[in-house]
Amino acid sequence: MRQYNTIKTKYPDALLLFRVGDFYETFGEDAVKAAGILGIVLTHRNNGGDRTELAGFPHHSLNTYLPKLVKAGQRVAICDQLEDPKLTKTIVKRGVTELVTPGVALNDDILSAKSNNFLCAVHFGAKLHGVSFLDISTGEFLTAEGNLEQIDKLLQNFAPNEVLVSKAHKTDFKEAFGAGLHTFFLEDWIFQEDYARETLTNHFKTATLKGFGIAQLKYGIIASGAVMHYLSDTRHNQLQHIQKIQRIAEEEYIWMDRFTIKNLELYHSQNENAVTLIDVIDKTISAMGGRLLKRWLALPLKNIERIRNRHEVISYLIENEDSLHKLQYGIKHIADLERLISKVATGKVNPRETVQLKNSLEAIVPIKQLIVQSENKSLRLLGDQLDTCDKVREKIKKLLQEDAPINVLKGNVIAKGYSAELDELKELAFTGKDHLDQMLKRETERTGITSLKIASNNVFGYYIEVRNTHKEKVPEDWIRKQTLVSAERYITEELKEYEAKILGAEERILSLEQQLFSQLVVWLQEYISPVQQNAHQIARLDCLCGFTQLAKENNYVAPSLNDSTEISIKNGRHPVIEKQLPLGEAYIPNDLVLNRESQQIIMITGPNMSGKSAILRQTALIVLLAQMGSYVPAEAAQIGYVDKIFTRVGASDNISLGESTFMVEMNETASILNNLSERSLILLDEIGRGTSTYDGISIAWAISEYLHEHPARAKTLFATHYHELNEMATTFERIKNYNVAVKELKDTVLFLRKLVPGGSEHSFGIYVAKMAGMPQQVIHKAGKILKKLEKSHSSEELTDNLQAAQNEMQLSFFNLDDPLLERIKEELMHLDINTLTPVEALMKLNEIKRMLTKNKKATS
Repeated sequence: MRQYNTIKTKYPDALLLFRVGDFYETFGEDAVKAAGILGIVLTHRNNGGDRTELAGFPHHSLNTYLPKLVKAGQRVAICDQLEDPKLTKTIVKRGVTELVTPGVALNDDILSAKSNNFLCAVHFGAKLHGVSFLDISTGEFLTAEGNLEQIDKLLQNFAPNEVLVSKAHKTDFKEAFGAGLHTFFLEDWIFQEDYARETLTNHFKTATLKGFGIAQLKYGIIASGAVMHYLSDTRHNQLQHIQKIQRIAEEEYIWMDRFTIKNLELYHSQNENAVTLIDVIDKTISAMGGRLLKRWLALPLKNIERIRNRHEVISYLIENEDSLHKLQYGIKHIADLERLISKVATGKVNPRETVQLKNSLEAIVPIKQLIVQSENKSLRLLGDQLDTCDKVREKIKKLLQEDAPINVLKGNVIAKGYSAELDELKELAFTGKDHLDQMLKRETERTGITSLKIASNNVFGYYIEVRNTHKEKVPEDWIRKQTLVSAERYITEELKEYEAKILGAEERILSLEQQLFSQLVVWLQEYISPVQQNAHQIARLDCLCGFTQLAKENNYVAPSLNDSTEISIKNGRHPVIEKQLPLGEAYIPNDLVLNRESQQIIMITGPNMSGKSAILRQTALIVLLAQMGSYVPAEAAQIGYVDKIFTRVGASDNISLGESTFMVEMNETASILNNLSERSLILLDEIGRGTSTYDGISIAWAISEYLHEHPARAKTLFATHYHELNEMATTFERIKNYNVAVKELKDTVLFLRKLVPGGSEHSFGIYVAKMAGMPQQVIHKAGKILKKLEKSHSSEELTDNLQAAQNEMQLSFFNLDDPLLERIKEELMHLDINTLTPVEALMKLNEIKRMLTKNKKATS
């Protein structure tokens, strides 16, 4: 226990698995935790009067229990025996050989095949902040820096399993990013620039970081250094597979904030069982392809040439179906090369996985032959970057048995013919029966004893057994070994020599096989880079084959990407909803055009459940798919590339931070208005619904006007129940009214789900309540109240008030008592010059100009 306590003191934050004989034991609080998580028996023992809890499991079950502990968020320190108990007379020396945490894992049972297991570090600077992501299981190492919104967006996209933060910024992290991420807090001195640069250059064996294009990213470097320090701290020192660090060049990808990622349900849904976009579009075959597809979805391209290259590959594969099938067949036979070669680098690969590595590289050979002969330039370039790794395949084939076991200690690992010494030992150990049979035959002929028997047991070893009736025939050179009731057992010099050889051979075989396999693993580490390159190219190919399969199965078309700012979609469909419809029911497609010249803002009205939200979301998803390089669910699509997508969709609150539904809505909307650009696509759904009607309409009107008058002229879809906003189309030339059509029958309403020009005047909320099964008494009462409200607060009255606010008092401009001048004076007096942005100043000036222009027209 003294030894345990000494080691535990060094790892106070980890659950310590302490090797005792054939068991891993936990003690005290660790035992209570382990028993609860693993469902194993909690016992106790009295040590000097102190009660100590214990919980343990057999050492060979580590791979069964370890994943459960790590997935429960535990940091697990594995403490092994560092010497053979047979060779010491004192207590066995023990030490921590590995620290496994949620973000640092190589165990297949912990990892998810199609998801990265990122360890992340966030460094807080004065204005900019750094972030770094590393997946030790694949060797991917990425870094970036930016403001809190950018860091937040990356955390959402990369979904790290563990985040490292300085203890000094514990509160800052929670305030900025919430409490949803698994965090671990490091000492402040680790987050120093000089230490970080030294840590990284020492690892990469370079003088500077310029070659990686990150030399100027001070905060990104600090975060990356913290990640590498943590790997060293957790006893992960064999890291040759981490061969480069890349900058996440956010200017090359579509910007989506955390709200957009959540609202579009790209990876996750608030409804646990709901289907997300990644569920629908993932047709990849390999784990590598599945992980890369998530990266493509997180970072859709803005580079038109790169997007078109992907579209051209899909087009080629659709036209050459035989090639598609051959490629998919080949990819099926390729294991997870990224993680296999990472295991080679860390020395954790087993013989069976090494054979898988060889077989996977062999499957690349026909793939390379097929695509280098392709007529498609992008495919040929991809094929040129594939390396068949001939030396690797030949070496493994020559050295390992094809059916090699998982555990090298099981034997039968090395192939026959590779080592003459090993073959001789195996011949001796495994074909010894022939040798014994020949010996028995000789001794029988020599002695004339026909009932001789040669056998062995664990206590006495090998022996010749002679029944008592033939004792007198025993030769003098035989040595008595054991006396039984009815027989005597003897040993001869020849049998003694054979026994020594056979026992030594089995030990030597295991030792030699371990040695030869270890040498192979070390030799393979020279080929980490080409295997990683193969993994990346196969992942790309898998994604493109998956996009092809997706297009073929779902009737997707090639979008036309250009550098205009117009989006034109003909008969677009929602890629997720169309897959969830009841059998036989078709999705109703819709046309949509958005541009900065004539149709910048589309105001969509219509009843509940008519499909307004679906039209908003499908527009964003079609743009996303197109810029990922996929075909899209539409009859045709012309897309001027988008640089930012913003959404404000659905009602949600953040009670833990004291934020109501309406506050969350305003936060999200403010983020949109403060970050929009001329290539932005904005989707607004029911803005202003979280407050009173008049408040809501006023806010919705002001937001729409702001977007219209802003110099960026961002393309916007605005779904609303506020029919009063239809009046904006008469004043603002780039706002157009559309509605999702319905057909009113005698006792029911038929949702046509078709977007048509013009505004709607009804929401049919009471009808939807009736469909939901609301009691008839409630429905009847609601109808009566609605009629009263419509009489006392007519839509026309509300619209008149809004128009009045917009076009106040059209009297002579030259009248000194003119109320219009009074209003302008009021506006200017209440302006806070210190907080007014240049864009807001221009818009305010434009608003005053509009008021004066209208007044001039009225007086003339």
